[in-house]
Parts: sequence; structure tokens; C-alpha cells
Amino acid sequence: MIKKEPHKFGYSFFKAILAPIFKFYYRPTYINKEVIPKDGPIIICGNHKHLYDQCLTITSTKRMLHYMAKKEYFDGKFAWFFKTVGCISVNREIKDVDSKNKAIDLLNENYAVGIFPEGTRNKTEEILQPLKFGTVSMAQKTNATLVPFAITGDYVYKSKNLKIRYGIPFKVNDMSLEEANKKLENELLDLLNQK
Repeated sequence: MIKKEPHKFGYSFFKAILAPIFKFYYRPTYINKEVIPKDGPIIICGNHKHLYDQCLTITSTKRMLHYMAKKEYFDGKFAWFFKTVGCISVNREIKDVDSKNKAIDLLNENYAVGIFPEGTRNKTEEILQPLKFGTVSMAQKTNATLVPFAITGDYVYKSKNLKIRYGIPFKVNDMSLEEANKKLENELLDLLNQK
């Protein structure tokens, strides 16, 4: 059981330094960020096209987001950073039960977790890759609220079109895994197709 939110100090420290720089450089537009619940267990989840996508969600809310990140980030010279800001290491080569349990523990303590349901960056021409079932599975096991988002536009200096748009949060407790995953997919596609 988790009592005190882990890595809160490190996360807050780096966010205070890096968030203003990120927002000044890219000038992103935030749409409907007020729908993000201020408390309770939530999973912020959306499409993934760029390395900096999580920065847009992190700068959308005052809540700490514990992002699930590939284990390779924890093996390199910046491993200390990902650990300090509270990321959860995920081995994508196996069914990583340990990382899933860490995320579930955080959600059971009413914290916020960030996940890219596609499982990896989308480097294809498709608007969205098929979603993995882990996101909706964790939501069902913890009664967490899903907060869908869609990122569109380009990461360029003073971008004219970089946007993150949030959809209405929802729960999936009364659905099958297939129904829940399909609903999440439809929500993301709807957000991605909005102008």
C-alpha cells in the first residue's frame, strides 16, 4: 500500500522549471482541460505521436501524473530523471505484471496515472493505432475514471496548431473489456477528428 505520493518533490521541482519553458517555446493550446477531475483515481489516456506528448498533459493539470514509460528510458543516462519524476518502468517485450501492479497501487490510493493506450508512438500514417487492453483493464480494477485526450499539430517553435483536447471523463465498470476498449477508441477518434 502507498501512503504518501512517491516522487512528489522531484516531480514538482522539475515541473516548476521545465513547464514554463515548454509552454513558452511551443505555445500549445489547451482545450477543455477543466474537465480533468481534481481528485480521485484517474487515468489520463490518449494518442501518442511525439516524444513530448506527456508534457502537454503534465502542463494541463496541477495533479501529479505518474506516466508509464518504456524500460529503455530507465537504462540510459537519463534514468535518474525518469525515476525522480515518478515514471513507471514498463517492459514492452513481456506481459509486465509488476508495472501494471504499481500503477494499480497508485490508482487505489486515488492518484493519477498517464498511459498511451496504443502502447508505443504511432509512426504510421494512421490517425490511431489499435489500443491495448491494459488501460481499460486497470480502470475496471480500480474504479478509475478515464480522461481521454487527443494531441494534434506540430511541435515547432511558437506552433500555430499544437493542441491538446480533452474529452468528457467516463468510467467503464459496467462494460466488458471489449466494450470499454471500443468506447475509448471511439472517444479518441472523435477528439482527433475535431478541428
